[in-house]
Amino acid sequence: MKQKKIMLLGGLRYLLPVIEAAHKLGYYVITCDYLPDNIAHKYSDEYVNVSIIDKEAVLTVAREKQIDGIMSFAVDPGVVTAAYVQDKMSLPAFGPYESVCILQNKDRFRDFLAKHSFNVPLAKGFSSVEEAMSEKYWYPWPVIVKPTDSAGSKGVTRVDRLEDLEAALRTAFDHSLSGRVIVEEFIEKAGCSSDSDCFSVNGELKFVSFSAQRFDDNAPNPYTPSAFSWPSTFTKKQEAELTSEIQRLLTLLGMRTSVYNIETRIGTNGKSYIMEVSPRGGGNRLSEMLRFATGVDLITNAVRAAVGEEVIGLEQKGYDGHWAEVVLHTKKSGRFDSLDIAPDFAEKHVRQTDLCVKPGDEVRAFMGANDAIGTLVLCFDTEEELVAALKDVDNWMTIKVK
Repeated sequence: MKQKKIMLLGGLRYLLPVIEAAHKLGYYVITCDYLPDNIAHKYSDEYVNVSIIDKEAVLTVAREKQIDGIMSFAVDPGVVTAAYVQDKMSLPAFGPYESVCILQNKDRFRDFLAKHSFNVPLAKGFSSVEEAMSEKYWYPWPVIVKPTDSAGSKGVTRVDRLEDLEAALRTAFDHSLSGRVIVEEFIEKAGCSSDSDCFSVNGELKFVSFSAQRFDDNAPNPYTPSAFSWPSTFTKKQEAELTSEIQRLLTLLGMRTSVYNIETRIGTNGKSYIMEVSPRGGGNRLSEMLRFATGVDLITNAVRAAVGEEVIGLEQKGYDGHWAEVVLHTKKSGRFDSLDIAPDFAEKHVRQTDLCVKPGDEVRAFMGANDAIGTLVLCFDTEEELVAALKDVDNWMTIKVK
């Protein structure tokens, strides 16, 4: 039997468990981006130096390599390219190419939600600072300004007053691949917003999860998530309503078999909102966290689905305990010195430490997900223990930067 070939777009460390899963399944792994020093390329069977946002270049390589499947797990810029290659080569696909394009473009996504009567913030996309400033009459302060095509909170700013709008727009444009940004009504959330992974098979949701997305108010960018925990702060009724709406969305778009990273929130107005849906695994190791918390392996199934293999062992399960992931970060730039965790806390609650820097390495202040220096996987017996630990991280952990 011919060995299956899977192409993975990107080279970040979030791909390491994907490569491991593919190798366990006996697949040949090709990684692809324009940064040959990225860590994932050291673990793949073959590396190709080509930009993952260059659809035609990736398609040419995919045809040359005669791949059986392609995915952009945890790498948002490559999702549209992966869908394009799937479409052109008739490979197993997340869904229709046009539907993926809608999901991956924030202003098109907001327009689609509004057209189909989902709860959606007021929003509009712009192609220049001047255009956005000329329509400031409708902005419902506060607003969020962000690129239409970036992930990881890069280029995202909350703006509370008109005089700060232009600077926020310029920051968003600096981080936009397509040269478009979106200005959006800021939805005040009740409890914590959610950023977690889900999975559909032939368009039907088979695994749904909701997290509690947490933030470091003292970080340089307080809108970059600094921790996630499971279960969520939503009620069962709210989770059921969101699940129904997510399913309606996937059906309308004709989506098929895929893992999804989905962001949702409940507004203080009581309405539920689908903020983002992307046919990829989330960054920040979200699928790995769900494997810790539930035993359900979204990563292996995403790999299997990408090459057209049957999805196995995918079922809705509850959480075995109260789980949290802390995104390790520093509030100032400098050189990393050490990570110190109180021994009694580590023994009781730390299940895994993943530190991606070593002493002397340069680190940046926490402005976006790409500034993270690692993660901690934590487990608690009760929600109260979890909340207390995440509220007072400085009491049990110190990150030293010189």
